[in-house]
Amino acid sequence: MSTPVTACPASGLAQWLATPQGEYVRAWEQDRLDNIVADIFGYNAAQLGLPGWDLLRSNRIALRFIAGAEPGVALATDLTQLPLATHSMDLVVMPHVLEFADDPHQILREVERVLMPEGHVVICGFNPFSLWGMRRRFSSRGFPWQGRYLSLPRIKDWLALLGFEANRGCFGCYAPPASQSKWLRRFAFMEKAGDRWWPIAGGVYIIQAVKRVQGMRLVMPAWRTAVAKQKSLATVARNGTHGFKVIKGGRDS
Repeated sequence: MSTPVTACPASGLAQWLATPQGEYVRAWEQDRLDNIVADIFGYNAAQLGLPGWDLLRSNRIALRFIAGAEPGVALATDLTQLPLATHSMDLVVMPHVLEFADDPHQILREVERVLMPEGHVVICGFNPFSLWGMRRRFSSRGFPWQGRYLSLPRIKDWLALLGFEANRGCFGCYAPPASQSKWLRRFAFMEKAGDRWWPIAGGVYIIQAVKRVQGMRLVMPAWRTAVAKQKSLATVARNGTHGFKVIKGGRDS
């Protein structure tokens, strides 16, 4: 039986990415993601959503595909019910998936399920504590303002509850969300200033986390300890026999 496919707002997000604002965000994220995913190895990698944007282009994993509900994906699926085997993926990239999802917790649980131990997840999100977050408060109509922005500390808490360990992260897009390219270019100086003076106030963030699995502790059986004691006693007995005289009947023999 095929997995049901539900409507996904990523198609609206994809249209916004073609605007000057979207291109500004896209350029920054692509540059950072190229560096992040290039160092992740394995056998299977997936991108969730946005089929027109290849975020795995610099990764060298052999099998890479895009899954989601919008047209153009390699695997059409509801992201809350991924038709992938448990512990089958080495890398999952999520470009602005959680803030536009009806059930972001379930999507993260599915990602945790399909990832192998020591597998990687990379999440892109809009920062509510930024100029972009302030813009959303004035009007939440249209993309990307209609999303429910999730702060980076909240994402880290969710990941920790699922057994992930945050590995690296970064903020970017410090310029105001101007609608025209010329204004975005004029505020380009804010990128370096933002990294130095207000690094947590970028319009978007990227976080990479690793799925950790607690190792097992082997409990050794008691008979090994007993055998070790017997061997120790036998050694002492042999040393005693050859190193000292044996007393019999109160006389030396």
